[in-house]
Amino acid sequence: MTKTGSVEGERAGAEIVYGPEECFRHSVELLEELGFPKGVLPLKDLVECGRVRETGFVWMKQKAPYEHFFVKTNSKVSYDIEVTAYVEKLKMKKMTGIKSKQMLLWVPISEMSIENPSSKKITFKTPMGIGKSYPISAFIEDEEKDKQLVQPIE
Repeated sequence: MTKTGSVEGERAGAEIVYGPEECFRHSVELLEELGFPKGVLPLKDLVECGRVRETGFVWMKQKAPYEHFFVKTNSKVSYDIEVTAYVEKLKMKKMTGIKSKQMLLWVPISEMSIENPSSKKITFKTPMGIGKSYPISAFIEDEEKDKQLVQPIE
């Protein structure tokens, strides 16, 4: 179910979808539109997703917090019940609700971007501006691999 909400503040004028199937489809379409691989935000049991096209503000709500281990980057990432960001092509900034475990500490992730698509790397940054880059291939799901070989990122 899609609706345009009368939500206040940064969510005013949002397109909102509800339910696992609609939210999954919405999140995959958003990642593809922005130029990110689907596996970069492996959220589970989504219940609500919203987007304000005028400002780029998006949010995704899931039933419970979720931790995911990315084998190819050897990193554990925690996703809160709600993840938010301001999006534009090849960039998500002012992100909330995502933390990565580095050594023994959970470090918030505030931005992810693909600065140079030909480098085939995604950079993740903390609020302090410290960043780490990984190959895009580390976040490509199996069904995307064939498509990536045929359609390179523009």
